[in-house]
Formats: sequence, structure tokens, C-alpha cells
Amino acid sequence: MKINSKLPEIGTNIFTVMSKLAVDYKAINLGQGFPDFNTDERLQALVTKAMADGFNQYPFMTGVQGLREVISEKVKTIYGHQYDIDTEITITSGATEAIMSIMLASVGTGDEVIVLEPSYDCYLPAIKLSGASTVSVPMDPPTELRKTFQVDWDRVRANITSKTKMLIVNFPHNPTGAVIHEHDLDELEKIVQNTNILILSDEVYEHIIFDGVKHLSLATRPSLVERTFVVSSFGKTTHTTGWKVGYVCAPKEMTSELRKVHQFVVFTVPSNLQHALAAYTKDASTYLNLPAFYQKKRDQLTAGLQETRFKVLPSPGTFFLLADYSEIAKISEADFAIWLTKEYGVTVIPVSAFYKDSNAEASNHNLVRFCFAKKEETLANAIEKLKKV
Repeated sequence: MKINSKLPEIGTNIFTVMSKLAVDYKAINLGQGFPDFNTDERLQALVTKAMADGFNQYPFMTGVQGLREVISEKVKTIYGHQYDIDTEITITSGATEAIMSIMLASVGTGDEVIVLEPSYDCYLPAIKLSGASTVSVPMDPPTELRKTFQVDWDRVRANITSKTKMLIVNFPHNPTGAVIHEHDLDELEKIVQNTNILILSDEVYEHIIFDGVKHLSLATRPSLVERTFVVSSFGKTTHTTGWKVGYVCAPKEMTSELRKVHQFVVFTVPSNLQHALAAYTKDASTYLNLPAFYQKKRDQLTAGLQETRFKVLPSPGTFFLLADYSEIAKISEADFAIWLTKEYGVTVIPVSAFYKDSNAEASNHNLVRFCFAKKEETLANAIEKLKKV
């Protein structure tokens, strides 16, 4: 029987395509964003203990209380805003479920959602399934003088209409590694002032930010807190992307609507994982030490790529960095990523894949994304292969 597709333009995503190519050609996969090392043995033991202690049945739909308490205390300590554990914090099945549930709860037919491009790949399908329309606003690409992507807030402002219901921001930014600054928050405040525009702030890389810079959560600004869903993820902070445990912090009225959808999308998240993460995350060093841990890996890959024909761009945050291949080939980013996998055994992701129209000239800047959430030997082996390009 034929189904009338709700997402006819969506096929197999780029991460699946490139990961399969990596397997087929026995390539080192620096494409999809997941660590190739295990999580802390202490956390593994806590999961086992939670199962032995009987935490194997449905927890509260909103999430285990102990975990919500830890999140509330962490956000208050770091960002200065305290979310109520009962009415303003929800544990979700990863950030992806959080984003989908937020969209289904908050926007609908006739609404417009502004998305900054390049953007993470789940945003556009979630917007479409909610019935709303996407308004894509490109970030300014790197130049010789400015080596990172940045937001043109005047361009964002020019795209605000009476239909604008939500604005999605994502910092530290996947795929570009860009981070947000005080002047960005200033501009964002001005744009949404005296409007009913909601904000979804995807902050899953909040603790992976480098060179002594501190992440500026939207939770640091009272005028933004009152209209923002802040999304984060334990997958990034504990090297457990496969566990799919995330959370959303938002004002009471917004959280109430989110939970109405969340309870019917997944109902709840594995009990043993939540109890283990609650005990583990009480130790603040488990996330405060992440910048130094990942900066060492970033610097290893950066130094290695500087011995190749790639031109490395700075990575202020996330566990990704971009590199320009224009001195190597004059082909599209997607074709280059495939060629590199097949011919040299290293898999990367084309940045163009994070645009609505990945084939457009404006989406191709001769850039590919490398993931450095890998063992030292994995990065060293990849660098040796890339020196031959």
C-alpha cells in the first residue's frame, strides 16, 4: 500500500550515508559525531547498581526527581537562573526528541520558524511535521580576516514577520564550532523585544568550549529565559550518545505544553540511566573538565591537519572542526567527502549537508567537518592518511 509521505524530500541522511561508506571502504570515520572511546567506568558501575537496586520500571514522565534536582542546581550555579524541578525541567529521550516535542507543542500551520544555516539536520523535518514553515537565514561564512561563521542579526531581523513564531539558535554551533558572545545576546534581546516569538536554544555542546571561554546560555538573560526552551544532552557530557538522554529547561507554561507531547512521544526515559546520571553528575568535575579533555584532541587534529594541504579553521567549541580543501580539489563538498573516503580512507561530513539546499552554490564553501571525539591513536592514524592527500 502506498503512503502519502509527510517528508517526501527526506532520504537517508548524510551521517548514515557517510558512515556506511566508511564501513564499506574500511575508512577512519571522523564524520558522524560520536566518540570511539567508552564512558567513565564509574558511570557504567552506577548504571549496573541502579538496575540491581530495582530501577527498571517506569519513572515519572517528567524524569527522575534526583536528576532534575542536579540539573537545576547546575544551571543555577553556572548560569544564575534557577528552574523549578517540578514544573520547569523535563528529561527527554535525547535532544532530538526534545526538539521534535517542542516543535509539535509550540508551532503549527501558518507559523514561521527562523533557522540559522548551516543547521543541524533534525530542525527542518521537525518544523515541517509540526505544520509550520521554515525560514532559513544563512550565517556569514568564514573569510580571510574572520575565520569562523557568524550570525548577521540584521539579516535575521529582516526575516521577522507577523507569522514568526519561533527562532532556533544553536551555540556552541554544530557544524561550524562557532560560539555565542554577549553582543549576540544583546541583538537577540532587541529582536524579540515586544514580540511573542519563542526561542529554542540548542545548547548540547555547552560544556565543550575552549581557550578559557565560558558558554553564554540564554538562561543568563532574564528577558530571554521567559520565552526560551533550553535543550541540552548527557550524550555529549558523558560520551554516551547511544543512551539518548537529554533535557529541556523552560518556563512553567511552556513546559506544560511540551510535556503534553513528550508523554505521548516516548512517555519517559530509561529509569536506570537517569538514576545513574543523577549520581554521576553531582560531581561537577564530570562536566567542568570536558573543555580541557576535548581541547587536547582538537589541538592534536589541528596540528596534524596543518601538515596537510587542508586549511584548518578555528574551533571555538563542540567536538568538530572545519577545514578548507580548496587547494586540493575543485568539486562540491559532498563529492569531496565521498572521494576522500574512497581514495584516502578518511570519512568527513560536507558542511553543505547542513543547508536546506545542499547542492546550491551558496551552500558550498569548500568546507568539510571533522569530528575529533576520538582516541589519540585514531586521530594519529587519520592524520597520517591525510598527509598523503
